[in-house]
Amino acid sequence: MPLPGLAIVAGRGDLPRLLAADCVARGRPYRVVAFDGVELDWAAGQPVIRARFEKPGRLFADLRAAGIGEVVFAGGMARPHLRPLAFDLKMLRLAPRLLPGLRSGDDATLRLIARIFEAEGFTVRAAHEILTDLVAPAGILGRVRPSAQDRTDAARAAAIVAALGAADVGQAAVVAAGICLGLESIQGTEALLDFVARTPPEVRPRRAKGILYKAPKPGQDHRLDLPAIGPGTLERAAAAGLAGVAVEARGVMILGFASTIAAADEAGLFLWAREAAP
Repeated sequence: MPLPGLAIVAGRGDLPRLLAADCVARGRPYRVVAFDGVELDWAAGQPVIRARFEKPGRLFADLRAAGIGEVVFAGGMARPHLRPLAFDLKMLRLAPRLLPGLRSGDDATLRLIARIFEAEGFTVRAAHEILTDLVAPAGILGRVRPSAQDRTDAARAAAIVAALGAADVGQAAVVAAGICLGLESIQGTEALLDFVARTPPEVRPRRAKGILYKAPKPGQDHRLDLPAIGPGTLERAAAAGLAGVAVEARGVMILGFASTIAAADEAGLFLWAREAAP
């Protein structure tokens, strides 16, 4: 039975490109949905639907005309600056629900958007349902092993990230010798690591380099915005002077599995998929 057409609602990062490549390899019909203001430097030659946030009615019509039955959200995307005078009829009907939702946290906003797509008859899929080898398996994934201090810091960071996620704010934290050096917010993990890299040495504990920990938010819909790392994450962690990166096992995607492990080994960092606390 042929797979239904897939719409890849594309944001920043490698994930949308990997999903498109998988569709090509499988011979699956697909469209890349590119919203105004989202730059996709890999999308030349791709079957792209150009979309505006103010005109969802046009987008839904274009998806149906292309035979799309399933939708996947992939990559980071900034919240839009909407222009009410450009709203189509569909957006005018959605606005009373959608506009207050855009002022909520990322998870709440994405749940609302997913419900809107589902109400239009589309099935929302998780990226890791399509690319089944993305999710980090449990264990130490590279050559370097975390120290006892690193494991203690990972436990501390996991507790912080759980509290952060419960408030629907972010999915990552950096901890060194029990001290939190930074938290992820709307700017993302790259900005967090860049911030830690700029932290003056006298502020940082001397007993530990520190670790980055990343995990999904408690109760998060795993179809939407599952956290991800890749080679660039390890490179930035190294630049920030960290000892390694820990993620929640089976709760974080690794984009480019072999190259991410290679980046960890080359930098002398550990890469650990840690079991979540029961």
